[in-house]
Amino acid sequence: MYPNNQSCQQNRFPGALESGILRRQFLGQATGIGGLALASLIGETANGNTTKPGENLPANLLAKNPHFAPRAKAMISLFMHGGPSHVDLLDPKPELSRMHGKEYKGDVGYSFIKRASKTLFGSPFKFAKHGKCGTEVSELLPWASRIVDDICVIRSMHTGHNGHEVSIRYFHGGIAGVTGRPTMGSWLVYGLGNPSHRLPAYMVLGDPAGHPVDGASNWSSGFMPPIYQGTVLRPTEPRILDLDPPKEIRGAPQARDLAFLAKINQIHMRSNQGKASRPDPELEARIASFELAAYMQDAAREAFDLTQESEYIRKLYGLDQAKTRSYGERCLIARRLVERGVRFVQLFLGGQPWDNHDNLKGTLSDICSQTDQPSAALVMDLKQRGLLDTTIVHWGGEIGRLPVCEGELSATTGRDHNGQGFSIWLAGGGIKPGMTYGATDEVGHRAAVNVVNPNDFQATILNQFGLDHSKLIWYQNGRAEQLTAGTKPRIIKDILV
Repeated sequence: MYPNNQSCQQNRFPGALESGILRRQFLGQATGIGGLALASLIGETANGNTTKPGENLPANLLAKNPHFAPRAKAMISLFMHGGPSHVDLLDPKPELSRMHGKEYKGDVGYSFIKRASKTLFGSPFKFAKHGKCGTEVSELLPWASRIVDDICVIRSMHTGHNGHEVSIRYFHGGIAGVTGRPTMGSWLVYGLGNPSHRLPAYMVLGDPAGHPVDGASNWSSGFMPPIYQGTVLRPTEPRILDLDPPKEIRGAPQARDLAFLAKINQIHMRSNQGKASRPDPELEARIASFELAAYMQDAAREAFDLTQESEYIRKLYGLDQAKTRSYGERCLIARRLVERGVRFVQLFLGGQPWDNHDNLKGTLSDICSQTDQPSAALVMDLKQRGLLDTTIVHWGGEIGRLPVCEGELSATTGRDHNGQGFSIWLAGGGIKPGMTYGATDEVGHRAAVNVVNPNDFQATILNQFGLDHSKLIWYQNGRAEQLTAGTKPRIIKDILV
C-alpha cells in the first residue's frame, strides 16, 4: 500500500519518470489486463482526480462528424461463410423446378471440374409467400418468413468470382482477391471514430467451431494502423480472458499503479513523437487497447451478462434449445453491444458451413436450423426496442450456389459455387423494408436485373452512415485508397427509405 503516487514511484521504481528507461520494467511487473491501462481512462486516480471516458483517446479514435446526416449509427453483419444456396432459400425458381433433371444449355463456371455437371437441380424445398409484402421464402427459413415485412431481399448480388477467398475479400476489403486491405468495419471506425470509449468500436464474435475461412483477414485493418481492426471475442465464456486484475492489486493499489503508468506512457509517447512526424501507430494502438481494457473490466462484463435478459428474450433467440443456443447467444450479445454504443459487430461461423457440395438436403437444413431463429430474433428484438431504425442488420455470404447439381443427380446431391448471382438481405438503418430488389435469370444462375456488386453494397452502407464513399480516403504511401476501390460503385437508392 502506498499513500500517493510519489511514494509508489519512489519505493518501487526510483528514477523511472526522470529517465523513462524503466517503463518496460514496470510493464513487466504490472499484472492483470487492467494493470496495462492508462490511468487517465480509469476515471479514478490515487489523488482522487477523475476524467471523462475517452477524454485522452488518440485523436483518430475520437467521434467524428459524418459528411452528411446519417440514417444508421450501428451495423451488425451476420456473415454466412460458404455461400448460402439462394435458389433453395430466398430466390424461388419455378422454371428450375420444371426443368429438374434436364440439361442446362448455358455456360457454367465450375470450381470442381471433376464433378462438373450440366444437369439442372430443382430445389427440393417448398417456397411460400409471407407477410403483407408477399416475399417468397423457403420452408427452411420459417423464422425469416416472420420478418419479411422488415427486410429487403437483394436477389441480384454478383462478385463475378466463384472462389470463397476472392469473393470474401471483395465483400470485406473492396477489391476481389486482394489481401492486406482494411475491412468495412475498419473504414467505419476510421471515418466516424468510437462513440463508446468503454467498449471497442469494432467487435467480432467468433464460433466455437473455429475461425471462418480466410481467418483474421475478415476483420483486419490492413494498411491502416491496428487501432482500427476488429476486437475478437472468445466464442464462449469468458468472452475476454484475464479481464479481472488479481485480488491483491484491486482498488487503490491498481489505481496508483495506473496513475504512475499514465505518466510513463506520456513521456514515452512524447519521446517517440520527437523522432518522427507522428506517433508510432503500433504504440498508439497498444496504448489505446490498454485504455479500453481498463473500462472493459466493468463495461464488457456487463455487456456479456445474458442473465440480465428476460426469459422471453432468451427464448426468442433460442437460448433454451441446444441447436440455436450458441448462435443465439452471439446474436443477443450483438444487440447488447450496439445498445451500448458499439459501431460495428460481425458474427462469423467456423469454417464455411454453407458450402454445401454434398447432401444439400441434410447440410443446408442443419445450418438453417442453427441460424434462422437467432437471425430473425435479432431483427425482431431491435425493432421492439426502437433500435432497428438506426441499426443495419446484414445477412448473407460471399457467393451463392449453381442451379445444376454437383456430380450425379441423387438424394445426396450438392451444389457447386456461384458468384454470378445470389441473394442477401438487409434490414434497418434507413433500408426500405418489405421488398425484394433485383433478379437472377430464370434458373438462378446469373444476376440479370439491377445487378449489385460488393462495392455497390459498401457504398450504400457508407451512405447510410452519412459517409460519401468517394471522400472517405486513406493515403497509403502517397496513394489515395478507398474502400470502394474495386469498381465505380453506385448507391442503391431504390432500396433506401
